[in-house]
Amino acid sequence: MSLKAKVHVYLKPGVLDVQGKAVEGALHGLGWGDVANVRVGKTIEFDLKSADRAAAEAEVKAMCEKLLANTVIEGYRVEVA
Repeated sequence: MSLKAKVHVYLKPGVLDVQGKAVEGALHGLGWGDVANVRVGKTIEFDLKSADRAAAEAEVKAMCEKLLANTVIEGYRVEVA
């Protein structure tokens, strides 16, 4: 059985988001001046062969801790369906 995993990785609060600031500046320059506090993250999606959703979720969390997220400065959220 194959499950779909989706990992959302984002910078932790208080960590300077240079890319978010650049996007915010560009949006302001295009006329959307009401936009504030832009944060940019990434989404990683993949298939995982597993019949046990709970075990798959634990496995994806382990992947995040070891590779997919820099847990010093990034947080993450896992979805398995």
